Amino acid sequence: MIKVTENLRKIQDLLALETQSAGRPAGSVQLLAVSKRQPLQAVLDAAGAGQRHFGENFAQEGIDKMLATGRNDLVWHFIGHLQSNKTRIVAEHYQWVHTVDRLKIAQRLSEQRPAAKGELNVCLQVNIDNEDSKSGLAADEVAAVATKVATLPGLKLRGLMCIPAIRTSATEQREPFARMRQLLDSINEHGLELDTLSMGMTADYAAAVQEGATIVRIGTALFGARGE
Repeated sequence: MIKVTENLRKIQDLLALETQSAGRPAGSVQLLAVSKRQPLQAVLDAAGAGQRHFGENFAQEGIDKMLATGRNDLVWHFIGHLQSNKTRIVAEHYQWVHTVDRLKIAQRLSEQRPAAKGELNVCLQVNIDNEDSKSGLAADEVAAVATKVATLPGLKLRGLMCIPAIRTSATEQREPFARMRQLLDSINEHGLELDTLSMGMTADYAAAVQEGATIVRIGTALFGARGE
């Protein structure tokens, strides 16, 4: 527990410093603990130290952890590639989905979201660097899809998510995140009220915060390498 607790405190302190450096209000960037392939005890340790938001890449693994924690105060985010045959269990159990990469997936989530669960928060995944190896909407597709998703019952369209290509320098890292911020702003100028930019991970979250990230997804720096 000590390792996770200490790591969490360090990350929170660094995140607070980066937020202040960017001239943004304290607490305006949420830490999402990426717990995929981590043991249940690691999640319990982080939760015991005050972490409330957890991200899972594999639908059933995340659901197993939700049930095993025995806690109803944790918020679970699905952040993996979402296949059509997994939309029902995600719609039934998670509070957030960051990886809606086509209208069909949003429609299925809308149809399968239990009314008793309230609205499911969703983000559209953007393939900001147009990489063949990654899922996501092209930047020029986002506005049209966002307009349609925003009307679907059972969903609340919150914003955009990306996983850019790896870059080494902080200046280079900021460039795709800046384009994401501009894309969100342009969509909002057409009548939507999106408030979320899910971007930045262990290696580049500082650059993401500088460019307006509201959620950063941190796994390795908190839990160590998967399975450690």
